[in-house]
Amino acid sequence: MYGTLNKVMLIGHLGNDIKMHYFEGGNSIGRFSLATNEVYINKQTNEKITSTEWHNLVVRNKAAEICEKYLSKGDKIYVEGRIKSRQWQAEDGSVKYTTEIQVTEFTFLTVKKDTEANKQMQAPETKNTNFDDMNSPIENDLPF
Repeated sequence: MYGTLNKVMLIGHLGNDIKMHYFEGGNSIGRFSLATNEVYINKQTNEKITSTEWHNLVVRNKAAEICEKYLSKGDKIYVEGRIKSRQWQAEDGSVKYTTEIQVTEFTFLTVKKDTEANKQMQAPETKNTNFDDMNSPIENDLPF
């Protein structure tokens, strides 16, 4: 293989709401943390152990706006992206480092905002209709 590959695929839950930052020219960036869990049994104690790994995710522009609109803390999401490390100088003069996932693709798996909105919209329209009790002329005209 002649090239290299920097690809990450994660399924996890948002640790907080999307934090948006807007720039001149209309660009934006959204940041949020994602928790992935590993569950295993300790063979010595037979205890169920859950180990959580936290990832810092970054989405840009339109993708960031979509994530901000629909995602909230606790929602489950699938993301693809690449690992990127960066450094900056803090106010105290020290150099800080971070590793982030630059998101290129995502799929919402469970979205609380959407679910709650759908429940509110569907609740007034919900009816218990028994279609067996209806004598529709359309039903009688069917050839089968």
